Amino acid sequence: MEITSQDVLLVIDVQNDFCPGGQLAVAGGDSVIEPIHKIASKFAHIVLTQDWHSASHASFASSHPGKHPFEQIELSYGPQTLWPDHCIQGTNGAEFHSGLQLPQAELILRKGFRPQIDSYSAFFENDHVTPTGLAGYLKERNLSRVFLAGLAYDYCVAYSALDACRLGLPAFVIRDACRAIDLDDSVAKIEAQFAQAGVTLVDTARLSGSAGPP
Repeated sequence: MEITSQDVLLVIDVQNDFCPGGQLAVAGGDSVIEPIHKIASKFAHIVLTQDWHSASHASFASSHPGKHPFEQIELSYGPQTLWPDHCIQGTNGAEFHSGLQLPQAELILRKGFRPQIDSYSAFFENDHVTPTGLAGYLKERNLSRVFLAGLAYDYCVAYSALDACRLGLPAFVIRDACRAIDLDDSVAKIEAQFAQAGVTLVDTARLSGSAGPP
């Protein structure tokens, strides 16, 4: 698959708290870095996302007395999985993993900073209505296909890919450059949604091309 100047690599949440030793570590989370670096030179455009929560975020189990991480509750916008406190603004856990070296990235998009609503997707908050601004950014820059890598495959990567398709942007998830949480069979569930929505799974070996002038 040839990468063109209208493609963007969207690197999702490769942050300390999602890597081994972090507050919400994804198994093998730091192993996405090598395949991301392997393909980065093929893209003229790279965007990084960064989970950026307040200290008492509504998605944290600690914000709901008597509740525990990974339980489900209902919030104003619908069902919400409760998480351990993670990616709190200004903490080391919220920083990008030190092994991730993508100085050529053109945008760092912070999400999940509104205290009362979570944001898995790079495009919308979890109410599926409130935009992050990424769609407008891509449109104004004439970037028309989205390739996604990072953490976690079955949550933030997945919801970003599904929203890209909903917005009419072809979405390609680079499977070997992602790692999953797989909570309550979430991988199988999300891949069924991928098939229905038209999200394409690829791997790094299928991608060719080299970044030209942006």
